[in-house]
Amino acid sequence: MENPIVRIILDDDSKIDLELYPTVAPKTVSNFLDLVQKKFYDGVCFHRVIENFMIQTGGYYVVNNQINVKKDVPSIMGEFQANGFDNKIKHVPGVISMARTSDMNSASSQFFICSAPTPHLDGQYAAFGKTVDEESLETVMRISKAPTVNVGGGLTDFPYPIIYIKTIEKIK
Repeated sequence: MENPIVRIILDDDSKIDLELYPTVAPKTVSNFLDLVQKKFYDGVCFHRVIENFMIQTGGYYVVNNQINVKKDVPSIMGEFQANGFDNKIKHVPGVISMARTSDMNSASSQFFICSAPTPHLDGQYAAFGKTVDEESLETVMRISKAPTVNVGGGLTDFPYPIIYIKTIEKIK
């Protein structure tokens, strides 16, 4: 079975192509692709951007300068080593992984893409894919350097100007 490839298209038409690894994190990839197919991510914004760490999205959208929480998505089991899964993907630049709370099985729709090596996340978060080319990684790195503001409500690293996802589509 070939690994699926998805394309994140941003509001400036730049793109991030990611190869997903269903043999490593089957439930995670299935959940992500289901949300992509349902157009869940269309219009969401990056809401947490930390240079030399990661860029995070999948939970918020903005209408009339109001930040809104995207509707709840059921949580899935965390497919990572600390939770009993054989997921050895390292959190290096370009790796996509599921965001979660302190509850190991709280991941739902939010994900992040690493912009630096983050070994403290290895085995603790469900990594499930990686950028496929230099252009995609360069887009991740550019976003990671975006200026941020504290907009309150726990959103202390919110990129401004806002960076939106137009859509995510499965291209292979």
